[in-house]
Amino acid sequence: MKAKPKATRKRTSQKRAKAFTGAHALLVFPSGEDHKATLDLMRRFSAGVRYAYNRLLEGWSREALKRENGPLCTFFRLNTRYADDAVMKAQAILDSARERGEDPRKVVFGGRKLFETLKRGHLSGKPLKELKREWKEKRQGLLYSRGDKTKGGNLNLRLLVKEGALWLRINLGDGSYAWALVKTGHPNLNALLQRAYASLPYNVELSLKEGKVHATFTWEEEPTPLVATKENGVLGIDVNSDPYHLALALVSPDGNLRRHLTLSLEEVDRAPNKGAKELVLWKIAHQVVSLAEQHGVAVATERLRYLRKSRRGDGSGRAFRRKQHRFAYASLLRKVHSLAGKRGVQVVEVNPQDTSTIGMLKYAPQLSLSKDVAAAYVIGRRALGFKEKLPKGYGKLLRDERFRDHVQGFYASRVQELRAKGSAESNRYLRRRLSQELERAKRHLSLLSSLQGSPGSQEGSTNGRNPIGVNPWQVLRAGTFLPLLGREVPRDLSPLKPILFGGSWEGWRGGLGPHPGGGPECANVRST
Repeated sequence: MKAKPKATRKRTSQKRAKAFTGAHALLVFPSGEDHKATLDLMRRFSAGVRYAYNRLLEGWSREALKRENGPLCTFFRLNTRYADDAVMKAQAILDSARERGEDPRKVVFGGRKLFETLKRGHLSGKPLKELKREWKEKRQGLLYSRGDKTKGGNLNLRLLVKEGALWLRINLGDGSYAWALVKTGHPNLNALLQRAYASLPYNVELSLKEGKVHATFTWEEEPTPLVATKENGVLGIDVNSDPYHLALALVSPDGNLRRHLTLSLEEVDRAPNKGAKELVLWKIAHQVVSLAEQHGVAVATERLRYLRKSRRGDGSGRAFRRKQHRFAYASLLRKVHSLAGKRGVQVVEVNPQDTSTIGMLKYAPQLSLSKDVAAAYVIGRRALGFKEKLPKGYGKLLRDERFRDHVQGFYASRVQELRAKGSAESNRYLRRRLSQELERAKRHLSLLSSLQGSPGSQEGSTNGRNPIGVNPWQVLRAGTFLPLLGREVPRDLSPLKPILFGGSWEGWRGGLGPHPGGGPECANVRST
């Protein structure tokens, strides 16, 4: 808990991420020819993005793709600026796929879900027609032009006021233009008009939906001066599905826990519709940011792009998925980030890897915290640059050959048991669940079998004695939770205190059954 941040870590605030705002509008084309020409341009631009994406995968440079005699200008009849914007769009899609850990070669333009639905071929008539229309619009209905102050706001897609009406002039790329009326009552319309009159840059993206062309205008907001930074500490945030709440941990600059609390999210679940849910989420976001403002600290959250759609450490199976379906975690964090930016509260995003595991193993038993508050505390400490050292008690436990034999025997027996149950199970859904549990047990057995010698740091290495990639926190989770406490995600983590402080697991020696301190459910070891 008193581990120091890396000496080389800069305590100064990092450069703040750009904040954008915008407005949405419907485009109305008085001329049918202009409408047709715009759709053709959108089709060519969309094809250009797909082409640029594949060339980027092959190692082509942006300069080679966008030049006047390059393929985008030649094959798709785009001007150099449209060509450059197409490459930028393709690069953004490529970067996003890589950040999510997906194979960039398997990206489906138009959406994988739509593609898989069409591929099944189970629809006919009007539903099939509507699906094909949606697929076509997503694949062919894109046009983007970035703003540029030196080009009067936007060169290719420019807002102009004519005869008291707002128009969008669309450069068709061949020296001609199409014109469309901009229809919107968006609250940011006046701000957009001010930018257009002042020739300030604004980005424009056209998209197709149900046969209509829509325009989204975005521009960079002037950053609000920071009034709450991580120099004063951070407010770490984590979420839990059952009970459904937000866990908050106020962490001081020295890494100690100053305060912790929870905010119920049950009101989100009870909201009768999407609009009501959004209002509740904004209310909670205001509470979080106001608390950070009150203490003058930054907000620390998981990095949005790392948020998993699968397990969050709260369980698995159908019951968990039903709980998870109501999660609005990503939406809530986006609102917190947006509101914090407007109020001058610094936002620090961290990699969430092992935050829940470390919180449950280390701080939940040590400080008598719930696993969710403990995870929020770890997120806060990580935002401040602290590294989590493995407690000596856990190091002693992992060096204990009797412990390793104990848990390996547990998982070896569990693998055999699950194999037998799976072979005898006739219900395919239960068989699939047993298969999933079997694969999990095999992974844990492999992880524990790979552990050699004493554990090292939180980085996962063990001073050359363990294979690279062995993560002691994951080993501990696999070795203590299910074999000793009887649950993959225990509610009561207090039985870990003797191990945490001294490496003692006397209560478990002598048998493979879970310790009575693990709770009443430990009588029958099972995965939850």
